[in-house]
Amino acid sequence: MSAHGEHIDVDKHVRTYVLVFVTLLALTLITVAISYLHLPLLPAVALALVVALTKGSLVACYFMHLISERKLIFLVLAFTVFFFFFVLLGPWLTEANQVGAGL
Repeated sequence: MSAHGEHIDVDKHVRTYVLVFVTLLALTLITVAISYLHLPLLPAVALALVVALTKGSLVACYFMHLISERKLIFLVLAFTVFFFFFVLLGPWLTEANQVGAGL
C-alpha cells in the first residue's frame, strides 16, 4: 500500500475515534442533564442505565476493538451479561421475598 493510502486509512480511523469520543461526551452531558430532571427513582435509574449501556457499548466496540472480533467473543460477552443480570436479580428477589413475608 502506498504512503498516501495508509494516510487515508489512518484518517478514517482517527475520524471514527473522534466521533465516538464526541458521542461519549454528549452522552455524559445527557447523564448530567437527567440528574437535574428530578424524575421518580425507577424512571431515573432506567434512563441512566440506558445511557450507561450505550456508553459502555461504544467503549467496548470501538476502543476495545470488539466490533471486529469473531462470534466467540460475543458468546462470551453474552454469557457475562446473563450472569451480570442474574447477580443483580438475586438481591432484588431476596428483598421482594422479605417484603412479601412482612418482615
